[in-house]
Amino acid sequence: MTRPLSRVGVPPAFGGSAPAPVSAPAHVPGGGGRPDAAAASAVSGAAAAGLQAVLLDMDGTLVDTEGFWWETEVEVFAELGYALADEHREVVVGGPMSRSATYLIQATGADISLGDLTVLLNSKFIERVERGVSLMPGARRLLTELAAHDVPAALVSASHRRVIDRMLVSLGPEHFALTLAGDEVERTKPHPDPYLLAASRLGAHPGRCVVVEDTVTGVTSAEAAGCHVVAVPSVTRIEPAHRRTVVPSLEEVDLPFLRSLIASAH
Repeated sequence: MTRPLSRVGVPPAFGGSAPAPVSAPAHVPGGGGRPDAAAASAVSGAAAAGLQAVLLDMDGTLVDTEGFWWETEVEVFAELGYALADEHREVVVGGPMSRSATYLIQATGADISLGDLTVLLNSKFIERVERGVSLMPGARRLLTELAAHDVPAALVSASHRRVIDRMLVSLGPEHFALTLAGDEVERTKPHPDPYLLAASRLGAHPGRCVVVEDTVTGVTSAEAAGCHVVAVPSVTRIEPAHRRTVVPSLEEVDLPFLRSLIASAH
């Protein structure tokens, strides 16, 4: 299989501000996830091969829900009396709820507060997920493979905690050493904070972590944190770059491949 590694410019973090210290707590899922001490200990077993942890985005990367979010946004704004043009979709894809909702309020002029819109969007999205959600091709196999080889995995999403907890029913909380939601960090993607925090809580060095993402927003966050990135584009095009490999599907991603990305850089 061919995985291009050409060098192109990496998009800067939105706003151009420097990374701030991460202060919010990560969440360890009840029942299935390992406590932080055990997760950090697990890193030592993976470190011999160079790869210390795999950090994964959720929407559009592990679960086929990027379309769900756009359909939810269209439905909510239709109820408010506004039609969302398709041109807005690429702006909001992969972004944190606060940024996407703020943008849509400004773009439409809707008379609704950010807080009220956030509640509406999350509630409608969960209603849609309750009707069934599919995992992306290769997602279940990859998570199972990482667990079988004791490679710590973290779920790092811009979605809110209530959405992540519902999605873990489909993904299986036992696959993750920890999960981190967008409303649990002061600055979420595209800032580096979420991936820096996840690596820290696992006791891993960001440069020995591989992040799997599907949007430019997520890729920007991971690269700003100093991680290697595997991009599996969902809605918008992502170009290969230094320390960034683009693949068409998670079916192209396995543990030997992930380890090779770290080995080739050290």
